[in-house]
Amino acid sequence: MEAGAAPGSAASQPPPHRRWGLSAPLSPPPSPLRHVARPVDGLAPVLDRIPTSHKVVFLTFDDGAEKDPRFVDMVRELRLPVSMFLTDSVVGPGYGHFARLRAVGASVQNHTLDHAALRGLPYAGQRAEICGQQQKLRVRFGVRPHLFRPPYGTYDTTTRKAAVDCGIKAIVLWRATMNAADLTFMKGPVRLRPGDIVSVPSTETPEPMLRERTTLLLRRVQEAGLTVGRLEDYL
Repeated sequence: MEAGAAPGSAASQPPPHRRWGLSAPLSPPPSPLRHVARPVDGLAPVLDRIPTSHKVVFLTFDDGAEKDPRFVDMVRELRLPVSMFLTDSVVGPGYGHFARLRAVGASVQNHTLDHAALRGLPYAGQRAEICGQQQKLRVRFGVRPHLFRPPYGTYDTTTRKAAVDCGIKAIVLWRATMNAADLTFMKGPVRLRPGDIVSVPSTETPEPMLRERTTLLLRRVQEAGLTVGRLEDYL
């Protein structure tokens, strides 16, 4: 402790990474060199990872059911770039929590109005789910998201067209999922690789808390020699 520092003062506190259970600070992410190109068919591209050689992964959080207030502190103190894919019917009256997350650097993106499985639905129904949430988020936050995650990861060509017509630039899936115990992988190598998009879905059980699952995920990221990038910088 520095001379004259009172117990509990900023000078006596451990650094942020230690307060959140990490052995070392997160490395700063590099600046992206280019953005993902839109397909020549004019439809929204569908991605579960970003084609980049940068040693970054991307953290995405789904639905909006979990509103852990300490998670806001974690994002702020670690300067953690995260993307929140929100569903209106799940968030309910909790938009204020996500306004606080957005104020500390999180981005807000689209996950439909009602968490409906879109594949096979007619164009009008898919457009209503996507555009409807675009409008909700514009009213709530003053922004129109440019990224969209279809519920359950299911989509079809109609989804890609409806997404573009609603102002979406890319449909974001995931290659890895952070569950209550550890990472699981959808396909490919059973390890984190540069460019991987990681989904952290809401859980139905109160334990472990969202911040605890995020700490475990960040440890896995660091063990792989990677850091966390801002998805929106690459899309």
